[in-house]
Amino acid sequence: MACYGCNVCDICNVDVTGRMSSAPSNTELTILKHLWTTGPQSAREVQDAIGKQTGWSYSTTRTLLLRMTEKKIVRRQDSHGLAVFAANVSKVALMGELIRGFAANILDIDGPISATAFTSSKLFSEEEAAELTRLLEEVPNEEGE
Repeated sequence: MACYGCNVCDICNVDVTGRMSSAPSNTELTILKHLWTTGPQSAREVQDAIGKQTGWSYSTTRTLLLRMTEKKIVRRQDSHGLAVFAANVSKVALMGELIRGFAANILDIDGPISATAFTSSKLFSEEEAAELTRLLEEVPNEEGE
């Protein structure tokens, strides 16, 4: 997929080859965090909730949701003629993957990661924080899983 010319690479999330990255951008994470908190919503509901914080127009929010659907990180369902979007990725699994990737690629940490820094996060319930701790304390196999 080519860049749409918005000159904001984080919104398009296009890699150097011109393909859309499968990892969520920081922009997409804003929407995912909202959907994880609220559950399924229409593009208008998402826009109404995060529009002031992000400064995005309705069309930007809708475009992002459609691209996230293409990437399969959000799923679209039609409910009474209205498109409703829901997170299609597990919050804990995705955060674990992002944290592990950052630790490996930036910090050169290949083994278990202490998750104590994340236990006070407002993003995770106690159960989710415990699950993230278990996930990060696992020793990754040679394939990076």
